[in-house]
Amino acid sequence: MEKEPKYVTLPSEEEVAAERERLQYRKRFRRTLATTVYALTAVAAVAVLVATIFLPVLQVSGSSMEPTLSDGDVIVLFKSGSFKTGDLVGFYYQNKLLLKRVIAGPGDVVDIDEEGNVYVNEELLNEPYVTDKTLGESDLDYPYQVPDGRYFVMGDNRETSIDSRSSAIGCIETEQIVGKVVLRVWPLEKISFLG
Repeated sequence: MEKEPKYVTLPSEEEVAAERERLQYRKRFRRTLATTVYALTAVAAVAVLVATIFLPVLQVSGSSMEPTLSDGDVIVLFKSGSFKTGDLVGFYYQNKLLLKRVIAGPGDVVDIDEEGNVYVNEELLNEPYVTDKTLGESDLDYPYQVPDGRYFVMGDNRETSIDSRSSAIGCIETEQIVGKVVLRVWPLEKISFLG
């Protein structure tokens, strides 16, 4: 018995063109997908770098900055090297990040009377952010001069805040400061610039 020869059917020109188009589409799709993944990775890396180096984001814990900041608020800090009276700053203290308000800078003289009025260089501070003035937990002798390279900081909730009025924390060094609070981003109904 003789075997019949097998004939191979060649595809038509339309089928060849369709297969070429399908392969080219697959190649374009893979290239586009790879480019998109690389771009998103680069954007994410830059965002993390910017957030870490220039704009740290953190969540408030505690009540020492009420009514300005509440427990659970999410804020953005801006890394800066200069701070003035009234700035809200975040700083490291015993491996914790604390938030307080700058009251006085290096060389300034701070005085706090029994009613909680704060004087810097013999001038009464206008503190509309403080609702209940009090001397609070203070073991310093006033008037008190802020040492060079340090800042005197206090919480807005003067009754409960442990801050530079206590020798346990004292004045903070410039190197301890992470940055200045510039923006509250959460909760949404409280979004506001703070710096």
